[in-house]
Amino acid sequence: MSAFSGKRGLVTGAGSGIGRAAAIDFARQGASVAVLDRDETAAAETAALIDESGGEARAIAVDIADEESVRAAVERTVATYGGLDFAVNNAGMSSRGPLDQMTLDEFERVVHVNLSGTFLCLKHELPVLGRGGAIVNVASNGGLAAIPNAPGYVAAKHGVVGLTKVAAVDYASRGIRVNAVCPGPTRTPGFEKWAAGTDIIAMQAAITPLGRLATAEEAAAAAVWLCSDAASFVTGIALSVDGGRRA
Repeated sequence: MSAFSGKRGLVTGAGSGIGRAAAIDFARQGASVAVLDRDETAAAETAALIDESGGEARAIAVDIADEESVRAAVERTVATYGGLDFAVNNAGMSSRGPLDQMTLDEFERVVHVNLSGTFLCLKHELPVLGRGGAIVNVASNGGLAAIPNAPGYVAAKHGVVGLTKVAAVDYASRGIRVNAVCPGPTRTPGFEKWAAGTDIIAMQAAITPLGRLATAEEAAAAAVWLCSDAASFVTGIALSVDGGRRA
C-alpha cells in the first residue's frame, strides 16, 4: 500500500496504544513518520518496529504541555523530512474522580495536558503545513458526552472537539483539513492495565452494540483515513469510533 508515499508526518503519544498503531499504519502505507512521545524509550521502540518492517521513522521526545518542547519537536520533524504533510495529535492523559473531590490543580493539569497541549501542537503544526495538509486531534467519546466521574477529562476533550472545529474553519482557505476522532473504550495497554482484575472490559463490551471494544489499530485507522486523500472533502468533524454507542 502506498496511500502516503512521499508524505511526511508526525504522531504524538506514539510510544504505545493508538498513537503507536497510527504511526505503524502510516509507515506501512509509505509515509515517513516522526514518532513523538514523552517517553523516549517507548518512542524508540515504536520507531524500531517501523524500521524493522522497512518503513521510515524517527523517534523524537516531546512534552506537549511545554510549548518550547512542542516547537522544537515540530522543527526537528521538518528539518528531518523537509516538511510536514500530516499530524495526529494523540498524546494526552486520563483523570477520574468526583468533581467535588478534585482539587483545582488536578483539574487544571488534565485540562492543560489534553486541551492546551493540543492547542500547542496545532499552533506549531499549522504554519508548516502546506495546501493539502491534514491534522487529526484524538479526542474521545468523552468529548461528545459525559463520562461519569471524569470532569476534567470530559471538559478537556469537549474543548478539543471545539478547537478542532475552529481550526478547520479558520484554515480551510489554506487547503488544510482539521478533524477529530472520538474513540470509545479501546483495548490499549493502558486501558488493559487499568481494567486488570475487574469486569470493566466485559461490562463495557455489553453496552457496546458491536459487542466488544475497539482495538488500538481500529481507532488508529480512523485517524489515518482522515489524513488520507480519501477524506479530501472532510473537515471539521468529530468522528465517533465507538462500536455504535453514541447511536
